[in-house]
Amino acid sequence: MAVRRSFKFLLRPTRRQEIALMACLDDHRQLYNGALEHRRTAYHKAGVSVRYGDQSGELKYIRAGDEGGQGRWSFSSQQATLRRLDRAFAAFFARVKAGRAPGFPRFRGRGRFDTVTWPKDGDGCRWDSQPERASATFVRLQGIGHVRVHRHRTVKGRVKTVSVKREGVRWFVIVSCEDVPAEPLPATGAVTGVDVGIASLVTTSQGEHVANPRHLAASADHLAAAQRAVARAMRGSRRRGKVVARVGALHAKARRQRLDGAHKAALALVRAYDVIVHEDLRITNMTRSASGTLDAPGRNVAAKSSLNRSILDAGWGMFLTILSHKAESAGRKLIAVDPANTSRTCARCGHCAQANRVSQAVFACTACGHTAHADVNAAANILRAGLALREAAEAA
Repeated sequence: MAVRRSFKFLLRPTRRQEIALMACLDDHRQLYNGALEHRRTAYHKAGVSVRYGDQSGELKYIRAGDEGGQGRWSFSSQQATLRRLDRAFAAFFARVKAGRAPGFPRFRGRGRFDTVTWPKDGDGCRWDSQPERASATFVRLQGIGHVRVHRHRTVKGRVKTVSVKREGVRWFVIVSCEDVPAEPLPATGAVTGVDVGIASLVTTSQGEHVANPRHLAASADHLAAAQRAVARAMRGSRRRGKVVARVGALHAKARRQRLDGAHKAALALVRAYDVIVHEDLRITNMTRSASGTLDAPGRNVAAKSSLNRSILDAGWGMFLTILSHKAESAGRKLIAVDPANTSRTCARCGHCAQANRVSQAVFACTACGHTAHADVNAAANILRAGLALREAAEAA
């Protein structure tokens, strides 16, 4: 079995290449904003909906009229930027149709456009462009040159797309590959249910706990000091740029630590169990703001804000995404179940009541007297529901 995977590496550009990368990113941002303005104006002035095909057809004229600017870059990468805008509009109309908050596509400022994509290796870009140099890896980008890559692991499969992303002061290349060979693990015969939480990132039905490091909370003091420095600095000043970069670096470090922990926790589960059952969480809904509106203000806004921050710091969505990828590659079975009432139902007798949850950590059934750690009890319920779903699917 083959899967599709992405490999992310740090770029080490020269000063001249870094200037070219910044110019490339800025020109693609201006192309995105110009295409967005074109769509808005056409609809407001003439009631005409402009599509991707229309804007892609005009791209050659834009390039011909700006040879020293837009004309420097890969045609296919600019098409990818226009497709990005097209996907933003498709998502907007989908939200409108579903009755959710629409969120019309916005213009991108310098700090809100960080990625350029080349959709085909060999068309404006070339991965491993200097294979004769065995001691180093390079990626060639049109208009930028051969940029050195800090390749810390082997790229497997067939390179499909190449993307360059700026994160603070660092540049990364993301290589998406098809036909990456799966790496199935030997069967263990074990099954488990997984409950994700804030006190413990992961709790299994066997009673194992994986601690939640709370990386963002650990850097809260340094982050608060840096954010106060941003508030004091004058807009547009060099000092403000430095302290903004400091804030970004602190967030980036917490994100990398969170990603590393999620990889390790997911890998441990995949190695130990053949079947892993988890809750089908809607994290976006769970972390929605409770502030409300002027007419209908929310209640307990500060407490809900703190809860949202803790959920996002734990990185449940990141962990579950990584778990699904590793399970697919290892040949494990991953089952998502409805999380409703898993934390208030007794795993022994099935009695469901809010009073069963004595505290965040203690579960005590009011019907049969069964007591257990609340997260372990929830994980046992999750496992039972997942096995029932699997049996129903096999019977069908």
